[in-house]
Amino acid sequence: MDQSATVTKRFSPRASLAAIGLKLQELKLFDSISHSVNVAQKVVKHRPAEKLYDAFITILAGARGLNESATRVRSDEALQRAFGRSTCAEYSVIQDTLDACTPENVSEMKQVVATIFQQHAQAARHDYDSALQMLDIDMSGLPCGPKAELSKKGYFSKDGIRYGRQLGRVIASRYEEIVVDNLFAGNVQLNVALRSLAMAAEEVLQLDYQRRGRTVIRMDSGGGSLDDVNWLLDRGYQLHCKDVSSKRAEAWATTVIEWFSDPAHPNREMGWVVPLDTPDYVRPVKRLAIRWPKKNGQLSYDLLISTLDAHEVIDLLGQPKAHVHEPELVALSYAKLYDKRAGAIEIELKEDKQGVGLTKRRKKRAAAQQMIILLNTLAHNVLMWAREWLSAKEPKAKRYGIQRLVRDVCSVSGMIETDEHGQIRSVLLNRGSTLARLLVGAFSSMLQTQEIAVELAII
Repeated sequence: MDQSATVTKRFSPRASLAAIGLKLQELKLFDSISHSVNVAQKVVKHRPAEKLYDAFITILAGARGLNESATRVRSDEALQRAFGRSTCAEYSVIQDTLDACTPENVSEMKQVVATIFQQHAQAARHDYDSALQMLDIDMSGLPCGPKAELSKKGYFSKDGIRYGRQLGRVIASRYEEIVVDNLFAGNVQLNVALRSLAMAAEEVLQLDYQRRGRTVIRMDSGGGSLDDVNWLLDRGYQLHCKDVSSKRAEAWATTVIEWFSDPAHPNREMGWVVPLDTPDYVRPVKRLAIRWPKKNGQLSYDLLISTLDAHEVIDLLGQPKAHVHEPELVALSYAKLYDKRAGAIEIELKEDKQGVGLTKRRKKRAAAQQMIILLNTLAHNVLMWAREWLSAKEPKAKRYGIQRLVRDVCSVSGMIETDEHGQIRSVLLNRGSTLARLLVGAFSSMLQTQEIAVELAII
């Protein structure tokens, strides 16, 4: 009998995502969710964990709303097989499972996501002896209707004052991995959420006192109150943040002896506050005053608080070590290290909103919304790990952000070949795709241990 006759080919608009699904199957990534998250719901055709899995695949497939599962996953049999599913639950059934989730299920899911992070994340394997760990903490608005649970009037950046919830996030900036995502009421700001977020990050990253001493917390002025700063300092953290009070910043700016101009930001100046001793804080800190003119000609002030030594700041920025001997360059480096949070957590939040539709999936019940957020957290981290797997063979993949990964890297069409037993044996990527030609070797290397071939083909 001709063996080629036993091979079945199925077309998939997302054959490249199917390749990532095969890798996740090898790692048994979702097994712990199946075993640990027990949603009290009658099983008719799909178990609750399987429906959560379908929601997760739908997010990876770039859906803005879970209703798109019908067109992105349910209609793509090849993609389902690659992720270990024989079919996909209907959209309404997935929504019913999310609505059935309880706070206890959310706690179960948080624990599982944390365990997966500890097993696979680069941040969980960080070498604290050789380098500082950088954690960025921030809040981001999730607008929703006034009748939703936890919906309160609050400040929502571009949307101004409106109803919604807040997402509190801790991200390991060096690796662009989400450590913690928690849901808060819409009127909660960082000064209220900071301690719970920091404690949650400690648990996920298993930060003892020694590790906390090698971990930098970077955040905006929302977490810069004296009490919060001292709480973090007392727990042993390194700190790089802004003081909450612009009035206090303006008062301390009068003590600056020498101001340095910032060539990267016209009209912005900075200088070290004197005296250097800081009795209000439980540990010594450095304070850098920053000023710039507003449109009306008046000056605005910020006060940067940092426990980092100059050589630590220079190392974190990857600048020449000789800069540590130049007072002006040192001051500029402290300000630049703070500015880079905009390229870390703020960009990651924006990428998640654009790439995986973070703000598009809204549920009335808080537990359901938190479950969606946790699935999004897992999807974000999986994409970061997939980027790492691919960049091991093709370094150019390291430059891709969440949006590019979802929109382009995970959306290369192709064929999935299965043998007579239904086992996937090869992934054929569309050779007409520039990304397919660039990454075919990387995908092949990623699936090498499973002996699944990845090749180019005319589709």
